[in-house]
Amino acid sequence: MLYFLHELKDNSTWLEFLNVFQYQTFRAAGAALTAFLLCILLGSRVILKLTSLKLGQPIRTEEEIHRLAELHGGKTGTPTMGGILIVGAVLVSVVLWSLMSNPFVQALIFVTLTTGVLGFVDDYLKVTRKNSVGVRGKVKLIFQFAISFIAVGYLYFNPSTSEHIRQLYFPSIWFPIVKDMGLFTFVILPLVIVGCSNAVNLTDGLDGLAAGCTVTTAGAYAIFAYLGGHAIAADYLRIPFSPHSGEVAVFCAALVGAGLGFLWFNCHPAKIFMGDTGSLAIGGMLGMIAICCKQEILLVIIGFVFVMEAMSVILQVASFKMTGKRIFKMSPIHHHFELLGWEESKVINRFWVISIIAAMVGLMTLKLR
Repeated sequence: MLYFLHELKDNSTWLEFLNVFQYQTFRAAGAALTAFLLCILLGSRVILKLTSLKLGQPIRTEEEIHRLAELHGGKTGTPTMGGILIVGAVLVSVVLWSLMSNPFVQALIFVTLTTGVLGFVDDYLKVTRKNSVGVRGKVKLIFQFAISFIAVGYLYFNPSTSEHIRQLYFPSIWFPIVKDMGLFTFVILPLVIVGCSNAVNLTDGLDGLAAGCTVTTAGAYAIFAYLGGHAIAADYLRIPFSPHSGEVAVFCAALVGAGLGFLWFNCHPAKIFMGDTGSLAIGGMLGMIAICCKQEILLVIIGFVFVMEAMSVILQVASFKMTGKRIFKMSPIHHHFELLGWEESKVINRFWVISIIAAMVGLMTLKLR
């Protein structure tokens, strides 16, 4: 919306300063700052409202999680569904600062809204039933894949994005390893979105853990998106180019700002939890962002903490079913370290450090081509 302000400069020399609104770097900074301030200014009100509605986070019982119940018992009743703050701040910022006609931005908004609604329903069922069972796993997966198919299909059949979206790149290789995935696009790319959405959901188990890792991951992708949207930079670095990618950087910046703003209230000890409303939406956003940048495989590196959390659950379940033994004391893996005696804040801080390092390693691949 604010992008079009730069056109007013043609009517008056006094309005030359409006020229800055056409630059993606300026609008990305504006989106980040707007999302951050929205979370800061509205955070306390949202917490009070959720508390008054008694939408507190149900903590699993001792029968379900044994010793962990002692560590997290004090969190019972902490307002959840705080993801509405993140989703709302991102969407408002994107509408204000990005170019809404951009097909990547449109797909991202769709994924954000729909996964956010799915997460909201999941959270609502949990708090009303007073247990940790929300939307059934299979039902949730069906909706997640349906959302992903629609988003991928929109870009697949859009003439301006179709060729770009059908390619598959591997980090540090400058040419696509698959030039045209064809109908396999509807297999591989939805798996990226659904997998990332659930990985972030699994990571959201400690105060500020998912929010902090979101900031570093989205920040790294903001750089990839910006460079990938400029022909000269993309050609020099030999990364996938699309004229639409630059606007994705504005979206990434909004997510960074919202993540930081939410972290203000979500850091240990948390005054609010993002719930599935936030975690499913954030994961969907990150998966879709990776697709738009054609850096889907790189998400394994940049989003290493999310991958580590998801893999710990997969390995734990597989090991128990095949051998009857567990690899970890508890999964996701952040609970394993808690049960080893690490304080919650130590687990969070060390995982943040890992996330920062992972983002830097991901950015290093820009020159490894």
